Formats: sequence, C-alpha cells, structure tokens
Amino acid sequence: MKTNPGRFFEDYTLGETIIHAVPRTVSGGERALYHMLYPVRHALYSSDEFARGCGLPGSPLDDLAAFHIVFGNTVPDISLNAVANLGYAEGRWLAPVWTGDTLRSESTVIGLKENSNGTSGVVWVRTRGINQHGATVLDYVRWVMVRKRRVDAPAPASHVPDLSAVVDPASLVIPSGLTFADYDFALAGERHRFSDYDIGEQIDHVDGITVEQSEHMQATRLWQNTAKVHFDATFREDGKRLIYGGHIISLARTLSFNGLANAQMIVALNAGAHANPCFAGDTVKAWSEVLDKAETTNPTVGALRLRMVAVKAGQNRADAAPFALRGQDGRYLPDVLLDLDVWALVPR
Repeated sequence: MKTNPGRFFEDYTLGETIIHAVPRTVSGGERALYHMLYPVRHALYSSDEFARGCGLPGSPLDDLAAFHIVFGNTVPDISLNAVANLGYAEGRWLAPVWTGDTLRSESTVIGLKENSNGTSGVVWVRTRGINQHGATVLDYVRWVMVRKRRVDAPAPASHVPDLSAVVDPASLVIPSGLTFADYDFALAGERHRFSDYDIGEQIDHVDGITVEQSEHMQATRLWQNTAKVHFDATFREDGKRLIYGGHIISLARTLSFNGLANAQMIVALNAGAHANPCFAGDTVKAWSEVLDKAETTNPTVGALRLRMVAVKAGQNRADAAPFALRGQDGRYLPDVLLDLDVWALVPR
C-alpha cells in the first residue's frame, strides 16, 4: 500500500524521533494571509520601520504564524487520527523567523498512556522547528488524544512525562539587537508599559470576532493542518468541522491588542488547554490576567506572564461573572474555549 492512513496510538514508540515532511519556505504571502485572517495589529509584526526602531533588521514573521507552520508540519505524523489536541507546555521561541527562511519540524515521543476505554490513548511529543541553518527557532511540548486502529491492539507501556508548570523567566530568549529604548508608544497604539501592569490584574479585551466557515478553512489549509476533524465534514457524526485550536489562539492574541498592544513578542508558552470545541458561527471574545512579571537580561525589556482566555460569547457568558473560568466543580465553564499561559515581552 502506497498511501499513508496516518499513525494510530499503537504505532508510537517512546523515545522515537519523527522527521516530518515537508520543509516549507516562508514568503511574504504567509505574513499577509496571517494578518488578514486574524487580523494582526501589533506594531513589531506590522511595520519594518517600527521593528528597525526596536533594533531588529525588519519585521519578523509573527511568533504564532511560525508556531502554526511548525505545528501544521507535524499533523500528518502526530494528529491525523486525533480525537483532540489536549495541551501544551515548555514552549520557547528561540529565534525570530524571517521571510525567506525555510522551516522543518522534528518531534520526539516523550510520553504514552492508553485511555481506560481502550479506544484511544494520549501521546506526548516534544517538537522542534528548525530553520535552514540548522538552528532551532521554536521548541514546545504538546499532548494529543489519538485513536487506536484496533481496540484489541496491545498498547505501548505507559509513561507520563514530568513537565514544568512555568518556563523559567531566566531562560527567556531576547532576540539579538532588540531594544525598546526608543519605543514609540503613539505608533504602537497604547501608552502602557511594564510598570503599568499589576500581578492579578484582569483585562477585558472588549471586542469579539465571529468565526466564519470560510476563514477557518483557509487557515487550516494555509497551515497544512490535515487533521480530519478540521477539514472532513464526514468524520464527525454531527457533520461539523472543529475549528483548529491554533486558530482560536491567534484570534485571542489579536483581540488582546486592546489592552495589551505593547505585549509585542510571545517568547514562551507555559501551558495551554483547548477547554471546549469551537465551530463556525461562534463568536470569540477574550480576556487576560497578569499572572507574573519578570525582569530580563535586557534593561529596556520586561516580561509579563499572561493568561489569555478565549470564550464563546452568548447568553451563558452574559450570565457569568466577567472573568469566570471554571465552575464550582473545578471544570472549565462550557463557553471557555481556550486557557493559554504565555510570557510576552513589553517595554520597560
């Protein structure tokens, strides 16, 4: 058989490294489409001149666009037969991605555990995005629930990896040359700097975006995310296509501009959960909480640890407290779509 049905849970081996096909050269087209789909407004990723004023040679590819490319590259080997993408940890952006760079991905299986129902299991992988120079630009862990090919197939031995709850701020990588010494707050869109944010502060980003079928399918194809739950309407009994979780991440990031316009670069992904599914027609809103603050090795740059939450607007949300996340049972409320924990760089 020459075609590839994708891997099932019993096909993974602890410790194996998977080289993902196919390398992808990044063009200005990806930048333009990313800005159109979400739509991005953070100045460092929108303007070469603004980026040069911050010490960079030009405007890099948005951090999350780089994430989507690296992530999408892994889907045929990791999550083609996924039930759901469950979470993230220990993610770090290690170098900017520029137009003209070629990215490829490698993943190492670091954990396996069969589910009690015997029909699926959870696979943990550490993925690296690597450029044409052999430098790792992005490194993260994710775990995904994958179907078994046969219920009676023997499962691999269980191993659940021990993952850090938070990326150590001392390990955050500040891009070479980056400086916010002459940062233009007027052009960036807000006056708020590192010292203006307080730990525990919560920010309602006010706006909402209704997800259209056409835009999420464009995004799924742009990022070459071939997971069946996203693009094949016959794969689910209800005939619905799940919105790719990364699409919700980028929508939340875009909405966060209103209140966090100066959180210019995401440099670490501490944790993340896609709490509930999203479908075309749902309206996404977002709020953030400042979980922590840290100095960096650059005296002009501070780091905010932010919880970014995406919620589905509607009557349920209207009846809830403004920043409600979980119910009394400790479970995510049904209208919470995303709970993401990141470090972002802001001017001091």
